[in-house]
Amino acid sequence: MSSTPKLRSLADRVRQVALFEVGGLLLITPPFVWLSGVPLAESIGLLAIIAALAALWNAIYNTSFDWIEGRLTGRTADRRPPLLRALHALGFESGLLIASLPIIVWWTGMTWLEALVADIGLALSYVAYAYVFNLAYDRVFPIDQA
Repeated sequence: MSSTPKLRSLADRVRQVALFEVGGLLLITPPFVWLSGVPLAESIGLLAIIAALAALWNAIYNTSFDWIEGRLTGRTADRRPPLLRALHALGFESGLLIASLPIIVWWTGMTWLEALVADIGLALSYVAYAYVFNLAYDRVFPIDQA
């Protein structure tokens, strides 16, 4: 039986989540304000809450996904092939969409349909961002095999 590949350390995972969320807020807030019509101050508050939720989900989801992938394939997350990277990003955003939709409705007063459209827009933006970010992160910070 092969050994389970090494996972990212807690410090590495914290760095990954922090960089991801800060970069996402900087990238996504301006178009969200423009497209949703939600004022900047309200958008920042909403997106900060969603980012906190996403940070928690990110840590749980990525650690679980990496662990399962490692057990099934014997490879570390930084060696994940492109199709699995896309599935990984889509799964993350789908889970976050389900959790964030009620928050968007409550925070903005949007209808459920308006909030769903806004949330899908956020999710699609973040799927692309997550794919690129995680690929870059894995190249800049490979998992130490020692």
